[in-house]
Parts: sequence; structure tokens; C-alpha cells
Amino acid sequence: MSGSRQIHLNAFMRPASIHTGAWRYPGAFPDANFNLAHMVRFIQTLERGKFDAFFMADHMAVLNMSVEALKRSHTTTSFEPFTLLGALAMVTKHIGLIATGSTTFDAPYHIARRFASLDHISNGRAGWNIVTTSNPDAARNFGMDEHMEHGERYRRAREFYDVVTGLWDSWADDAFIRDQESGIFVDPDKMHVLDHNGKYFSVKGPVNIARPVQGWPLIVQAGASESGRQLAAETAESVFTSQSSLEVGRAFYADVKGRMKKLGRNPDHMTILPGCLVVIGDTVEEAKAKRAKLDSLVHYANAIGTLSIALGTDASKFDPDGPLPDDIPESNASKSGRERAIALAKRENLTVRQLAQRLGGHGGLSMIGTPKTIADEMEKWLEGEGSDGFTIQFPYLPEGLDDFVDKLVPELQRRGLYRKEYEGKTLRENLGLPRPKNRFFEGTAAAAE
Repeated sequence: MSGSRQIHLNAFMRPASIHTGAWRYPGAFPDANFNLAHMVRFIQTLERGKFDAFFMADHMAVLNMSVEALKRSHTTTSFEPFTLLGALAMVTKHIGLIATGSTTFDAPYHIARRFASLDHISNGRAGWNIVTTSNPDAARNFGMDEHMEHGERYRRAREFYDVVTGLWDSWADDAFIRDQESGIFVDPDKMHVLDHNGKYFSVKGPVNIARPVQGWPLIVQAGASESGRQLAAETAESVFTSQSSLEVGRAFYADVKGRMKKLGRNPDHMTILPGCLVVIGDTVEEAKAKRAKLDSLVHYANAIGTLSIALGTDASKFDPDGPLPDDIPESNASKSGRERAIALAKRENLTVRQLAQRLGGHGGLSMIGTPKTIADEMEKWLEGEGSDGFTIQFPYLPEGLDDFVDKLVPELQRRGLYRKEYEGKTLRENLGLPRPKNRFFEGTAAAAE
């Protein structure tokens, strides 16, 4: 391949592996979720591997599961994203720092201020993963008896985005003069009061921090439902998605980028990065054995809990050795997660037990093999416009991460598919994305670029 189009890679961290059995794998760090020294090791390895970003997923509640499942799961709890990423910004120089910020259970002013702060602290490496929060248990942690309806969450998210980006544009890039001799610190003529009054929010502004280094931190979105795809087309610059095959990925890619085009947005100003679990061996057989060992460490109680979350209903009442029932009702949880689980069960004719075991470990896209075979597969996705790269999910840590950086990255670089050095200083520069103009002070923003 010529290298004119290269793979982008994010690392999906929560903050460690998403696989339920990962903490039990031989040699894994069982305390990774709450060990800062391990986190530093992980992110510095990712930066050595030239990853675009450390993607910190988050939950606003302990996921609904049985006591038996709870006592065996390492994915129930983790560091709060901003606290962790602020610390990791101090031990890195290039890698992006993406955090989840809920539009359902947070306030626009808080989100605008936190991400602007992280962007300044990291010298332009912050990204906001816009989520509407699908877990209904989260509502009860924020004074709500019932979770907000799915469509309503996305309508709120759209206004939330407008308020946050408006607050980021509160100040012209050259508003803060800081002239010690004259005693003038800031030019008030270069401050904009947002004075937003909408259906969901009333926010005066301005935000009390200078405009972010990147203008706006990178906008990331992860919804795959109809509402999620439309929100992504309207707002996102990077999309984390779950696609089961190149064919399905190609359809999603064409759909979302086609929507962008209709809205007048440049499709090249978005990277679509499906999640992908990568297990590497010296032979394909060795890699498959590693995956089998990993999946064997998932207890059925955890597996059925994961399936319940995906379906938005209690799957423990289903016959474990029978097929998935046809009459599973829609819920107010993730629409796309439910659809993927049902489609997987039908496509592979899985019993409830088999489906649960698959999802309980990792039910999404996987690449299992040698550095060469995995690089071949990734190249097909890139050439076939199924993605712009991947959001890598490591099977266990640290070995799965070390294998990726030490074995697969050199193979991708040898083929001209992947960078050898970072292209710029900010996350946007490394992704080839423009710095947004300030909607209220276009002249000074353009000059700053």
C-alpha cells in the first residue's frame, strides 16, 4: 500500500481491559483499574506505539448484575476519568486523552470547563466522548426514578453540544493580554456572553477559562442507533462503533459519512474507528489458544449479566440451553447493543448460554492471529472503506498491549500503513483535523490558525 491513507488507533481503556476474564489471565495485573503506576505504564507504552489516543470509557453506576456476577467482575468500578487523565497528561507528551462526559447526567457548564481545563493542561490533547448514558441504573444516582426516554436523551444531547461548544467560544484566542506594564489582563471586548435559553438548558456564560488550545477538544461519539448516527453526522469528528464484519462496517461507514456530506460537512473530517479485540500469537493456533483460555475464565453469572445489559432485560429467566426468545421487548437502554446481540444469536444459531458466554467475554469484532494475518485484516478494512482504523481493546494487560506495540505496530509501519512519528503537537493535528473557528470572533480565530 502506498501509505497515502493510514490507520488511526485509539486504545479503549476503562481504564483497563473490557474483557471480563482479563484480570484472571496468567501474568495480568488484577489491580489495574486502581493502580496509577500500572496506568502510567500502559499509557507510556501506547505513546511509544504512536497511538492517537487513550480512550477512557466511563459508567455513572455499578452495572446491574447479580451478587454472584458482581463479586467476580473487574469492570464494575474504575477511576473517575478527569482525575486519571489529568494525572496521565503529566507523564505523556503526544497521545490524546479522550474522556466520556454524559449529556444526560451532567451540566454543559461543567463539561465545557473540565474539557477546556484538560486541553490546557495537556497542551491540546483532550477529546470529549459524547454519551447519553444507556444504563438505566444511573438515573437513580441522579435523583431520577426513571431513565430519560432514548429519543429525548439524544434531543437533549444535541442542545448540550451546542451549549458546550458555544461556551468554548466565549473568548477570542487573543483575549488574554496579560500586559504587566499596562496592567491590562484581559480585553472585555473579546469576551462573548452566550446567554443560551433553550428547551433543556439556560446558561448565561461565559465559561471562566480561556478558549481551549485546540479551539474545541476533539468531539467523539459512540451511538449506533438512528439517533446516534444522526448526532454523529452533525457533531462528531471521531466515532467509536461496534461492527461485526467488514461488510457491516462498510455499510455503517458509508451511511454516517453520507449523512455528513448531506449536512455540508467534509467526510474526511471524521475518523470511524470500530472497536476490535486483538489477540496476537507467534502462530494463529497459539493466538486462538490464548483467546480460548481467556474466554474460559468468564463465569456464567458474569456472562448472563452482560447479556442482560445488552438486551435491556433480565436474561437469567431464559432457558440457558434454548434459543433466544423472539419476543424480547425493546427497552430504554442501548438500542444498538440490543440489536447486535439478537443479530449475533440468529446469525450463528447460538443458545442463550453460548450467546452469554460470547458477550460475557467480548462479543464484538475480534482479530486473532499473527502480526502478519492481523495486519492483512486491518489493511482490508482500510482499503475497503470499512473504517479509518480501530479502537483497540486489549485482551489482558500488560501482555496484550505489549504484544500489540512490540509485534503488530512494526508490521503496520513496515507496510506504510501506520505512522512512525506523531505528525503534530495536538490531537487534532495528529488526526489531520482543522482547528474550529470561533463563531463569535472569526477574525481572531482565523489569525490564530
